[in-house]
Amino acid sequence: MSVAPYAFVACLVVGIVLRARFGSFRNLSRTILADGGHVRGDETEEREKKANLLRWVTTVDHKDIGLLYLVFGTVAALWGGVDSMMIRTELLTPAVDVWSEETYNALFTTHGLTMLFFFVTPVFFGMANYFLPLFVGADDLAFPRINAIAFWLLPPSLLLVRGGLITEVIARVLGLGLPRSMLEILYILAPPATGWTLYTPLSTQLANPQIDFMLLGLHLSGLSTMMGAINFIVTIFMKRGPDVDIGDFDIFTWSMLTTSGIILFAFPLLGSAILMLLLDRNFGTSFYAVEAGGSILYQNLFWFFGHPEVYIIFLPATGLMSTILPKFSGRKLFGFKFVVYSTLAIGVMSFGVWAHHMFTTGMDPRLLTSFMIVSIAIAVPSAIKVFNWLTTMWKGDIRLTAPMLFSAGSLGLFVIGGITGVFLASIPIDVMYQDTYYVVGHFHMILMAIIPFQMFAASYYWFPIITERMFDRRLARLQAVLSTVGVFVTFTAFLILGALGMPRRFASYPPRFQWLHDIASVGAFVIGFSVLLWLYNMLHSLWFGDLVRDADVWDLKKTQQFTREWQAFEARLAEKYGVTSPPPEETRPAAESQMVGDQKKESDAGSPKAFEDLSGIGTDVVVGAAAGFVGMMLMSAVLYVGSLLGVFQLGAFAELAELVGVEGSPLVGYLIFLGGGMTTWALLFVTFADFLPGEPLVRTGLVFAVVMLPGFFVAFYSGQSGWELVGYILVAFVAHLAYGTGLATVFKMLSGRLQTSLVHVSE
Repeated sequence: MSVAPYAFVACLVVGIVLRARFGSFRNLSRTILADGGHVRGDETEEREKKANLLRWVTTVDHKDIGLLYLVFGTVAALWGGVDSMMIRTELLTPAVDVWSEETYNALFTTHGLTMLFFFVTPVFFGMANYFLPLFVGADDLAFPRINAIAFWLLPPSLLLVRGGLITEVIARVLGLGLPRSMLEILYILAPPATGWTLYTPLSTQLANPQIDFMLLGLHLSGLSTMMGAINFIVTIFMKRGPDVDIGDFDIFTWSMLTTSGIILFAFPLLGSAILMLLLDRNFGTSFYAVEAGGSILYQNLFWFFGHPEVYIIFLPATGLMSTILPKFSGRKLFGFKFVVYSTLAIGVMSFGVWAHHMFTTGMDPRLLTSFMIVSIAIAVPSAIKVFNWLTTMWKGDIRLTAPMLFSAGSLGLFVIGGITGVFLASIPIDVMYQDTYYVVGHFHMILMAIIPFQMFAASYYWFPIITERMFDRRLARLQAVLSTVGVFVTFTAFLILGALGMPRRFASYPPRFQWLHDIASVGAFVIGFSVLLWLYNMLHSLWFGDLVRDADVWDLKKTQQFTREWQAFEARLAEKYGVTSPPPEETRPAAESQMVGDQKKESDAGSPKAFEDLSGIGTDVVVGAAAGFVGMMLMSAVLYVGSLLGVFQLGAFAELAELVGVEGSPLVGYLIFLGGGMTTWALLFVTFADFLPGEPLVRTGLVFAVVMLPGFFVAFYSGQSGWELVGYILVAFVAHLAYGTGLATVFKMLSGRLQTSLVHVSE
């Protein structure tokens, strides 16, 4: 496997951390003293660092371990995310010409295992470690040392699962100075290419010893997860505070309790299946012998764990949604008991649906029918949650914060992914789509919409509690929008590919599917870029964010939703800094809407603010489109002159037309180009104008146009050379300057007139 993408991401992350922590790389070796002098190293500081490191290695405090889980899960997510970017890079072209087929198989194997076992569960366990004791009034988890052991089993588990890549990286680095013959032992372990489901007989027949290490790592991670689940259950029932009854549990606690119960019944099956697979591979047993139908046995064992695992990673996310969404809707969660009952129902029913993954294996049709019925029925409790979330928002005071944007985007995308799952629960449809991208699009639409989105929402929502600082709210909202668009584009393309018959798990594919794969890859890269925005926001805000001294950062006291974790945060600030949050001027029960008759109360913090935000977005869209049109006309005039001079080919627009299936039509391509200049690029200018250098606005527009220029150079290059190439570059440069000038000038003019009109109307 190629190590370059991993090395790039590793350097990027290290660079961001160092830049955020020290300001510049030149200051790494210096300690600034109070008198302004600098010394290299400080014995006291060094001792403090060692003591601090020892604390993190030996801690049994639930908050510290929660943070360790969160950091570990984030690292695993970035690692697995690089796998997905490498997969999408390979699929940009129909042929296998970026990575090899073996590498491609290894990529989707490690991507799936990393994301399921080392990203999602550790992050949710980290949140539960940090906040669940606060929710139930406990001082810590029931078994602090077991809690620490459960975490420290995970890093070696990840190294065992991905050891083949690590040894290959080490071998290639050492190979720069040593002969290959001395490094053969490091090449013995190759990244596993079994697929993340580890289906037999393939997983029993491959000779790669890395598969054995991978199985051991998965078994260790399962033990870690079971330890954590037992700890949560005992803490919830036995360590809760005297003032906390079972009926007082919040929705996130109910979700983690149900999740932990599923873990206790599901993970032993995975452990048993893995141990039998290890015995078959190494000791000559025949649990999964093909002659005895063992491959079907393995599938039954794996999916008896595998589909409850879907709800193990799904239910905590729904708990976060039910916790966060009401806070920014100004209302308590509608139908709290029904949401709890639906959570418990999903926990029970999750063990009755596993065979819908095996509709094409030749099972008895009577069994398949029963599994189909339960698979369709389990959509009912999920639908209850959706309707309760929608009703919570109905007539609420919506505030378009980053957590709320993620929750709203999550809700819409989850409905799409969920409905496609109901289709797949039907045997005839599943038989037709079982091995196509439709299945991949379905479960990715659900998993991405609910799980990472709610993790992002929670990271922003609880960031002040964990760090005592505030993040960049505008950048967070931008990231929420980009993530929603990226997920929708990527996995809608997957669904269409599947409906057209595109098979999954292949590194090559028929050329007729390329345009959809390209769209999916562009969407995936947008998701990757949004993740980097989040990472930058978190790390930069960790050291340079605004200090929080008022615990009510989200104005939760106004709607009486200042819950236990925020109360504990307020007490911490009061003890540490001697400050308390002033009481709000006006409060109201969160269950009540602000409707009086048919009129809405005027409130600065209520719905009018949300509607103003929506109005501002609409204004930017209209004004941006008008300004973009003028800019595109100026740009088109310059490009036309370039075509008369022979340095720019109008036929280059034909490639854009091919994206919509119209071959050789420069006119259609130009219309697409015009539409992009009026919408996409104009809105990007509106979004990033405050972050670009230049004053006044026209100069900012020129900077924006120059930033766009390299992409145009590559996209519309048609083989010019010599003086024609020089002319092409000059024409493209002048065309972009014309676009930037027209865009910024018209946008400023129309915005100014609109503001003047609004002032006159208000007067």
